[in-house]
Amino acid sequence: MDEARKILKKYYGYPTFRISQEKVIQSILQGRDTLAIMPTGAGKSICFQIPALLLPGITLVISPLISLMKDQVDALNSLGIAATFINSSLDYRVVEERIKEAKKGKYKLIYLAPERLQSSQFCLLIEHLKVSCVAIDEAHCVSQWGHDFRPSYCSIGGFIQRIPQRPVVAAFTATATKGIKQDIAEQLKLQNPDFHFTGFNRENLFFSVIRGENKKDFLLNYIRDNEEQAGIIYAATRKEVEKIFALLKKEGYAVGKYHAGLSENERSENQEKFLYDDLNIMVATNAFGMGINKSNVRYVIHYNLPKNMEAYYQEAGRAGRDSEPSECILLFSAQDVLLQKYLLEQTIYSPERKMNEYTKLQKMIDYCHTSKCLRKYILEYFGEARIPEECSNCSNCNEESEVIDLTIEAQKIFSCILRMKERYGISLLADVLKGSQNKKVLQLEFHKLSTYAILEDRTLKEIKDLINFLVAEEYISLSGGEYPIAKLEKKAIPVLKSQAKVWHKVIKRKEKALFADSLFVILHGLRKTLANKEKIPPYLIFADSTLREMSQCCPQDPQSFLAVKGVGEAKLEKYGGEFLKVIKDYLLQGQEGSQQIVKKEITLPKKLPKKDQVPSYLITYEMYRANLKFEDIAAKRKISLTTVYEHLIRCGAEGYELDWSDFIPTQYEDLILEKIDELGVEKLKPIKESLPDEVSYLAIKAAIAKKLKVS
Repeated sequence: MDEARKILKKYYGYPTFRISQEKVIQSILQGRDTLAIMPTGAGKSICFQIPALLLPGITLVISPLISLMKDQVDALNSLGIAATFINSSLDYRVVEERIKEAKKGKYKLIYLAPERLQSSQFCLLIEHLKVSCVAIDEAHCVSQWGHDFRPSYCSIGGFIQRIPQRPVVAAFTATATKGIKQDIAEQLKLQNPDFHFTGFNRENLFFSVIRGENKKDFLLNYIRDNEEQAGIIYAATRKEVEKIFALLKKEGYAVGKYHAGLSENERSENQEKFLYDDLNIMVATNAFGMGINKSNVRYVIHYNLPKNMEAYYQEAGRAGRDSEPSECILLFSAQDVLLQKYLLEQTIYSPERKMNEYTKLQKMIDYCHTSKCLRKYILEYFGEARIPEECSNCSNCNEESEVIDLTIEAQKIFSCILRMKERYGISLLADVLKGSQNKKVLQLEFHKLSTYAILEDRTLKEIKDLINFLVAEEYISLSGGEYPIAKLEKKAIPVLKSQAKVWHKVIKRKEKALFADSLFVILHGLRKTLANKEKIPPYLIFADSTLREMSQCCPQDPQSFLAVKGVGEAKLEKYGGEFLKVIKDYLLQGQEGSQQIVKKEITLPKKLPKKDQVPSYLITYEMYRANLKFEDIAAKRKISLTTVYEHLIRCGAEGYELDWSDFIPTQYEDLILEKIDELGVEKLKPIKESLPDEVSYLAIKAAIAKKLKVS
């Protein structure tokens, strides 16, 4: 393994393997067929790429999506590793030329789509290649019991048998239950394989299930709080994707869409823009994402219930591939269950498979309702044992939640359903509870009910959200059909009789950090500029985690730059000079006549880089410096006024020139600072409650930012 470690450091810039990687690589190098089940982000690719460089012949990599092969090959070439791909996007002469070059030893890895293996003409072309290893990515696609069965994968086993000198076969997947694991081994005809199960746990991912809340409002609030971050929003249907896309586009976000109803060109263009950081948000059906290697996806939101846990965990796992903290959020509503059952009925005809899919769907529904640790539920589903009861990194274990007693409101809603004889849907029920005088309410004489206007102090939207929460908690059921009818479940009866209470666990919205790592922002901009020049995705240059380590340790010479995780010799040679220059310039900005440098206290240079090199809040600042009114900035940028204020406060905190009186009422500044000193800055609510009503949260944030900047 010494040679493998040297290659790891030379090309990938990492000093050691993860334990799981080392065992898999060792198994392949010993000539053993191997099946590795490793979570997304665990570094599966390295497990077959490094053996490919050490084995004498060529490694064929079977990958399911031709649209991603070029990116995977570009990533290898950027590391100085010779690789190519062959798929239906190439004409026959190009394929012939690449095979000819492979025979001469130009390439160590060739990526193939499984459909290629069904072509006898292609198989003849590669007949005389010395194939040392066949690596199968996304190997669960070979199993008809898997969540993403691909018939073309069934040809892989036969293809391997036709290779004159049988190669080592290595199969990789991120999600497989015990039964699927056995099916993969049988379908690929693995010979006495080594099984490597490295665990499914992704410690950097925060899992949460949101029930009973308005999805649209939650989504807009979340994205507003995370507008600088890259994220994926999954929806169950094309129609839902289009609706969410239109909503976010209207709000002014850099958003793309991806579903099977779009042309291939449009899908490819949107995917490329997302990979290249030209779009921050991708709204998509499950058609998007397999094999996506974008490392800096900070959140994945499932707007609808996925069909099973395998699909959910693979899609959620596209967040945080760089091991940085990321969020996986599932927005649940009872209507999603009806939708998934409908889709299941329309797409699966085998009774046996249909029953299997219904069982999996129920497990997914149970996940949305469980009160135990969400991570524990997921890991147990995939067969892991001895899992801690709490992970402290999911919504069910999160201490930052509060429980609200909704018993009285629930009793009022249940009573109204009974008085309406359980014959109507949510909309009419909410109208009656609100006290609406619309035509249907009056026509049915519901204004005469004792429950009429019993929740008139609530908005109609709040009432509907309450009802949806009670549906999610299974106090109320909705019948199928186009116009579902609300009926009480047995669980509601004890509540009506005051024998049980209804509790709503609400996740407190996290306070977002006011301050950014200034050097990280600059390095991020440099990476984007270089990526644009080379026409490659930014993450192929360096991952966010590598930039963050650079910004923390500030390497100033080639040797220390090479010591940063993720910097190999090829990248040092190609990018080291420009990154080192930027870091040195940054440090000189902070010296201010002193030789001692305190990295965390350095101020950003006052001159702004070009717009495409900086995040959104700095563009807002540029417009502020041009003396535009706050309202005009909001209108031109299509963002809220609150977001404008928050952008500028953040800039002020990072050292940009700012007139603080625009944000902090002069007459209250001393009082605000006094309360900050007294109560601390960990939570804003106690400070707000101790001040006059006219002092806003924004004023408090501004005062904190000014105080920390000055001190």
